[in-house]
Amino acid sequence: MAVQIIALVVFAGVFLVAELRRTHIGIVMFAAACGMGLVVAGLSLDDVIAGFPIDILVLLVGVTYFFGIAKTNGTIGRLVDGAISRVGDNAGLLPAVFFLLTGGISAMGSPLGGLVMAPIAMSVAHRRGIDPMLMALAVGTGLSAGGFAPTSLFGIVTWGTAASAGIGLSPLTLFAVAIVANLVLLALAHLLFGSRARARRAARGTVTVAAASGSPAGTDTAPAPSGGTAGPGDLGEQVEREPAEQRPFTWINRVTVLAMLGLVAAVIVLALLGNEPDVGVLAFAFGAALTLLDPDSGRGALSEIDWSTVLLVGGIITYVGVLQEMGAVDLLGDLAASLTVPLLAAVVICVVCGLVSAFASTTGILAALVPLAIPLIQQGGVPGWALICALGVCSSIVDVSPFSTVGATLVATTGDPAQRPRMTALLTRWGMSLVVIGPIVLVGALVLPATAF
Repeated sequence: MAVQIIALVVFAGVFLVAELRRTHIGIVMFAAACGMGLVVAGLSLDDVIAGFPIDILVLLVGVTYFFGIAKTNGTIGRLVDGAISRVGDNAGLLPAVFFLLTGGISAMGSPLGGLVMAPIAMSVAHRRGIDPMLMALAVGTGLSAGGFAPTSLFGIVTWGTAASAGIGLSPLTLFAVAIVANLVLLALAHLLFGSRARARRAARGTVTVAAASGSPAGTDTAPAPSGGTAGPGDLGEQVEREPAEQRPFTWINRVTVLAMLGLVAAVIVLALLGNEPDVGVLAFAFGAALTLLDPDSGRGALSEIDWSTVLLVGGIITYVGVLQEMGAVDLLGDLAASLTVPLLAAVVICVVCGLVSAFASTTGILAALVPLAIPLIQQGGVPGWALICALGVCSSIVDVSPFSTVGATLVATTGDPAQRPRMTALLTRWGMSLVVIGPIVLVGALVLPATAF
């Protein structure tokens, strides 16, 4: 047991040291896996390296390259512009629109790719009188929902790891759970912060009408900048009246959209037919066709391949493979099972995932802790698909914490600097509350019914 404990302490230590030193966790973890496997576990180098997830590498490279082409040739930008221009003056729909836009981009390989919407969303919220907290949560929930698509990183790591352990989990089931959970959170955000946004827009409308009619109510307003109105306090920002000019779709943009729809349709159809679609190979196939049609976009998309994430996931999973060979994963499973109440063990595992993920890489946590939940599943205490879904979503919904990349970006891009301290405080409360509430609700909604029936 002492050897297994040493391996687990080193595992946690590498996370801590790499985070403090701001170094790449995957690279340090891979070196630690080789050292631990050779020196402590007595494994051969071939056995250690065999744990590197080649299948996940193919998935990540293929998907990020394919959607890198769509980004490079301007297709994604045009789709975003078109969606925003169709909203017009109906500001109440904007949080839902940005949820969909962020989710769509997040589903295109890397969840953090959805963060390209953060500066746009927070700027629009500032100009349209929408509570920045509501817009931040719209972006955060969209990113979390889209990240669990079969074509995106969170989904690939979660169901890919489950599949390698023999756990029957459909990628579409995982995606559906993530969408429902994040839609519930978005609805809650509307209840908590939507009324303030409506009040600000109503006040803005009153000031605008009063100023236009020349009544005393408009005498306190500052001169309006070109194309907008100004008012007291936080109503003084410029209001967009004209939508951005819509860039026309070129022939390669239309072909790219067809390829994107074809990739999604192929994944869904193959899954419904009972086959296991290899998303990475499909993405390579569609990407190869696009790069032959437009070589410039193909060359430009090479820089979009997410090698950093490939190394992150690869290093962590390689070390987890060493832990499995040493019996350390089984040891943790036995400790979780010793709680005697499987549902309590499931909640504890999900709380740990959420707490660590609020401060560290969600991808790294998924790669590290999904395998650690497998022994509890194999002992028959809880249904595998339900626990893996709950664990994955719990690790993602806390990403709006201001101590993570997502939350920090949302705070930094808030249009009104005076709102940033408020945003930091509210996002901290939201993220930390979900560390506890998320596991309780998700385990209760997924694991408990599946266990009962």
